[in-house]
Parts: sequence; structure tokens; C-alpha cells
Amino acid sequence: MTLDNLLNKDLKFIFFGGKGGVGKTTCAAAAAVWYAKNTNLKVLIISTDPAHSLADSLDQPIGGEIKSIEGVENLYGLEIDPKTAIKDYKSLMGISPEESLSDMSPVPLDELGMGDMLDTSPPGIDEALAFGKVLEFIEKKDEHDYDLIIFDTAPTGHTLRLLSLPDVLDSFLGKIIKLRLTLGKFVGKLKSLFGKDTTEDRTMEALEKLKESVGKAQVDLSDPEKTSFCTVMIPEAMSIYETERLITTLYEYEIPISNVLVNMVYPVIPDCAFCAARRSMQEGNLETIREFYAEEFEITEIPLFDTEIRGIERLEMFSSKLFGKNED
Repeated sequence: MTLDNLLNKDLKFIFFGGKGGVGKTTCAAAAAVWYAKNTNLKVLIISTDPAHSLADSLDQPIGGEIKSIEGVENLYGLEIDPKTAIKDYKSLMGISPEESLSDMSPVPLDELGMGDMLDTSPPGIDEALAFGKVLEFIEKKDEHDYDLIIFDTAPTGHTLRLLSLPDVLDSFLGKIIKLRLTLGKFVGKLKSLFGKDTTEDRTMEALEKLKESVGKAQVDLSDPEKTSFCTVMIPEAMSIYETERLITTLYEYEIPISNVLVNMVYPVIPDCAFCAARRSMQEGNLETIREFYAEEFEITEIPLFDTEIRGIERLEMFSSKLFGKNED
């Protein structure tokens, strides 16, 4: 089986996710290269992994701004930079990096149950900003000219937090909005009293818009005609456990799953005892994987290559195992 079933739909978003070290980035990058070279689609691949490896996989620099991928027409890349987390977070709150809202507050935030909420970055802010970028491209799908966006997600734990962030973000933003409503007038008066800029505060507007974006994105993320999630794993027990946890969460958040990619399958190599032992172990796990997922998903078994998959040429070679139409 291959990923050809994805070609039967007019998908706008394809996610690749799984345990760290199973080859998610390679699969995502190879799929992006294949789509750009074999269809008329304009493709954007986005890495939401704080520890980016997309540039290494494509063997060319990318960074935090959308960049054209050399050697592949109609393919563009973006790595979301978590280092901008604090800056973007404070920008959302309408404060400069040097000050915080709590410094200006006429009442102790502890009494409101908010503590240092505005003075420090909330837990998971890197995932939140990554999800915010996902929201941006999903919500504005009718405004940008990318036909297909492929997401190279972080390892399973990060991805699970990212998928649950709509609920967390909504709750967190609710507290922020309540705080702004409580303190807004006081802060405005303090600014005026000390001769500070009293320009209209649009923070509330931005927060409400972000909350609205969460809801809109969830609609598209749960639409199997627009979105598909491909889980990537290797035929080992720990990977099977993490894949099951990921798929359970994907079901919980109604994210459509279409394909399971089993990467790094050992080939049969005569006269190699080690290879035979590895192959035997993997065969047992492959049977388990087929038993678990064959009825619901398309399973693609990808062999272990004898060379590092890096650069456009080798990604094309790898993609021949993902899409049957490209096979010899």
C-alpha cells in the first residue's frame, strides 16, 4: 500500500507525526517534494518541531520566513521559531518586552488568582505559537495561494499537547480576557496620569480574534476532505505504544487519520545473523501493526535504506516508496 489514496481527495492540509526518531521529517519532506514535482499544486511544508530538522532533510537553509526550496519548483518551506515565543506573547498582550501589565496594575494580581501569569511565558508557549501559525494558515486558506500545506510535527508528546491546545488556549485566553476587562480602565487611567501613550488598546480585539480562529480551525482540521494525518512509526514495541496513544488522541479531537507509515523495515540479507535477528523481531511487530490498523488505515511499509536520506535527489528516491505512481 502507498499514499496514493490521498490523491483521491482535494486535501488542503496533511500532517505527519509520530515518535521521535522514526523519520517523520523525511516522510513529510519526501511527500512535499513528490507533490510539488508530480502535481500542479503549490506546496508549503511547515515544521512545527521546536528542534527543527526540516532544513537538514532538504539540505538547504529555511528559517522563520517562508522560503522557496531550491531545485523544486512550487515548493516552499517554513520553520516556526520558538525563540520568538516571549516576544510574540507580550506583543499579543500589547506590552513591550521591558514591561509587564502586572507592573502597571493598581491591584495585586495574586488577589485575582492570576499570579505571575503575565510576567512569564505560560507552559507550552512554543506549541501554542506553533499552533497559532497552524491556525493562521488554516483560517486564511482562502487568502494565501498555497494549494497544499504539509506539516512536519514535533515528536508525539509535543504533538499531543499541540492538538489539545485549542481547549487549553481557549481556557487561558478566557482568563486573560477577564483580567484585561478587570484592569483595562485602571491601566488606561494610570497611563494617562503619568503621561504615557493612551493609544487605543486593541489587545482585547486580538485575543477575541484568536479565540475565534481556534474554533474555525477546528472545523477544517476535522474535515476529512480537507485534512489528513499520517502517523509515522517503526516496527518496534515502543513505537507501537506511542502510535496507539497518538491515534487515540487524534480520534478524541476528531482529526482524520488515513495512513500509517511503517519506516525502517529491515530487508532480507542472506548470511547476516544480526540482520536476520532484527528482521525476525520486526516481523512480529509488523504482524501486530497489521492486526491493529489494516482494517482502518492504509499501511505503507518503507524499507531501511543503505544511505542517509538527505537532499532533494534522495528524498525523491524515498518518495518512490510513498507513492506507487512513482515506482519503477
